Amino acid sequence: MPSTEIFVLLSIALAVWFWVDTLKARETGIAAVRAACNNAGLQLLDDTVATASVRLGRTDRGHVAIRRVYQFEYSDTGNNRRNGSVTLLGSRVVMMSISPELVELV
Repeated sequence: MPSTEIFVLLSIALAVWFWVDTLKARETGIAAVRAACNNAGLQLLDDTVATASVRLGRTDRGHVAIRRVYQFEYSDTGNNRRNGSVTLLGSRVVMMSISPELVELV
């Protein structure tokens, strides 16, 4: 096989792997966000997360992994929308951010 055909096939295989890996990571992020919202008594809005960034990062052991940050919206009262984020390094959730409750002083 010519080298260009091999390059094209490897590129397609890499793209398919990245797509499948991204879907798995997204599902992991959704499950983590759902569990955190349930534990905190919050409502996850739209039942989904949106990709905020994708880049390379290093694990605790120094291995290179894909670092993905997803944003989501939740509500604490049912009448508002608040932003949160979840960060995955490889397939592991490493950080979740849920904005602190706003306390209204009258």
